[in-house]
Amino acid sequence: MKVSFVTLGCRMNQFDTDLMRSRFAESGYEVVDFEEPADVYVINTCTVTSGGDRSSRQALYRAKRRNPNALVVATGCYAQVKPEELASLEEVDLVVGNTHKDEILKLVEEALENRDRKVVVGEIFRQKELKNFDTVLYFEESRPFIKVQEGCNKFCTFCVIPFARGKVRSAPKEKVIEQVRLLALQGFEEVVLSGTQLSQYGWDVGSSLYELLLEVLKVEGIKLVRLSSMHVKEISDELLELVVSERRIAPHFHLSLQSGSDRVLKLMERGYGREEFREVVEFIVKRRPESAVGTDVIAGFPGESEEDFRDTLKFVEEIPFAYLHVFPYSDRPFTKASRFGNKVPEGVKKERVKLLGELDEIKRKEFYEGNMGRKLRATVLGNGRLLTENYITLERKVDVPAGKVVEITL
Repeated sequence: MKVSFVTLGCRMNQFDTDLMRSRFAESGYEVVDFEEPADVYVINTCTVTSGGDRSSRQALYRAKRRNPNALVVATGCYAQVKPEELASLEEVDLVVGNTHKDEILKLVEEALENRDRKVVVGEIFRQKELKNFDTVLYFEESRPFIKVQEGCNKFCTFCVIPFARGKVRSAPKEKVIEQVRLLALQGFEEVVLSGTQLSQYGWDVGSSLYELLLEVLKVEGIKLVRLSSMHVKEISDELLELVVSERRIAPHFHLSLQSGSDRVLKLMERGYGREEFREVVEFIVKRRPESAVGTDVIAGFPGESEEDFRDTLKFVEEIPFAYLHVFPYSDRPFTKASRFGNKVPEGVKKERVKLLGELDEIKRKEFYEGNMGRKLRATVLGNGRLLTENYITLERKVDVPAGKVVEITL
């Protein structure tokens, strides 16, 4: 039997797909590319925006067109949050929520045998532990990503993620350290600690990201520890001091802003004001001037006025961001903001996204030029490509194996 996988959305989905792929391969399935005919198509969906929903549906349609007799499976966050909507599509044969991803092989084999359409989705908030943590790693080229937590305990008014991923479940500290040691023994010199909201690591087990990092930094052979997305209000003073003083922590920090208007931040229930955000970023950049600080910005949140948007543009211009990820607001199921009035017209949202996108291009150019002549460490990706410690991708050949860290001058 041939099986094919498509992954939409974030790295959490990449982790999950790798786990599912390995389970099917171990059971004798031949894993093939999505462009090839297969007996089973597993679409790991995304629902973080309406665009994620749309892309997920398009992948499901394409799978059924490739082989009308194949079993088409929808899993992931869209499947968790809106299972009946996906089940209503004639192209979809089986819907499996995030709660049951670890059972997907059994569910697929049952569906192949019985050929009955089925929806298998449980209550995500009953998930109490991070399943299958030590079973699989996700690699981006030669950089290993270790999933150390999943879920989020904050319910920002625009965000569907807690409803799709559940509350925080952290991997046991000793399992993380064991994985880091194994990677170091295999010759990898950079590891990326990843999670839905990394700064919430340990909240469910009486630990913290700071405590985890102290242990990770004891592992010999690892030269760079890169951190995924964090929330500024969840960064303790001791963690902030550690990331600016410990050279082995990569000077690359993704801190989601979402808006530069205090009024909109309050509506979003982000828990901080713009000046609190500014203080954290400026503290990091002052102590480690080479730092890349990236962020997310939502354009067109309900009630965002022209003045609010101008505040956001001005604030983003002032902050030394290395890059922006810009998203148009879209209503998400179960969220408070979906019930807010005073929605911003689509045309206005589109224009605001365009202006923020232009600012992103300026920020990237300024950051690159500001690093010219700087000595930096970089991880060898292979195929003549490097990734610097502060997240600049370079085309440069070095006579060093992929996965190693080298010193370069930009």
